[in-house]
Amino acid sequence: MKQQATRFAPFIALMILGVIGMPKMASTAPPPEAHPHIRAAISELREAREELRTAARDFCGHRAEAVEKTDQALHQLQAALECDRR
Repeated sequence: MKQQATRFAPFIALMILGVIGMPKMASTAPPPEAHPHIRAAISELREAREELRTAARDFCGHRAEAVEKTDQALHQLQAALECDRR
C-alpha cells in the first residue's frame, strides 16, 4: 500500500500545483487596450482628412470646413486620451 502511494505521489503533486497555479496564470493576461473606439476614431478621422485634402473636387464648397472640423475633432480626441493618462 505504501509503495502504491509513493508511485502516485508525483502525479498528485502535479495536480495540486496545477490547481494552485491556475488562478495566477489566468490573471497574467495583458490588460485590454484603453479606449479602443477612441483610438479607432482617431485613425479613421486621419484617413478621412487625408482623403478630403487630396480629393480632386471640393464637395460643393464643404471640403475646407470639413478638414477644419476634422482637425478640431482630432485635437479633442487626442486631448481626451491625454487627460485620461493623468
